[in-house]
Amino acid sequence: MAIERSLILLKPDCLGGNHAGEVIGRFEKAGFEIRAAKLIALTDELLKEHYAHIADRPFFPEIVEFMQSLPVIVMTLQGHSAVERVREIVGVTDPAEADEGTIRKQFGTDVMRNVVHASDSVENAEAEIERFFG
Repeated sequence: MAIERSLILLKPDCLGGNHAGEVIGRFEKAGFEIRAAKLIALTDELLKEHYAHIADRPFFPEIVEFMQSLPVIVMTLQGHSAVERVREIVGVTDPAEADEGTIRKQFGTDVMRNVVHASDSVENAEAEIERFFG
């Protein structure tokens, strides 16, 4: 298994619901190392870049409003097969379809308010880490 990194965003609903400690603890218990972390307010520019694949959709302003409603915690996790394993812990995007025991199933309420973003490929992880940490 290769050592990989994954970008994690603990979204406003995670912080607003006081779930950050438990979510971070799950990653640590799974053996991931936190390599970087910070609390930030997301700018319009950063959100447009991060969500470039959906920035032209009619619901994008709602995403921006939600993601700017509170600061987010941005983290880089490192470990064996990090991208795949982190996504297994997080669960699928829609909490209603997520497996029992996943973060999104336990804390998420809908496709947007699903507690956490996790990189979906090694390539995207590297690009996202560069975007948020330089």
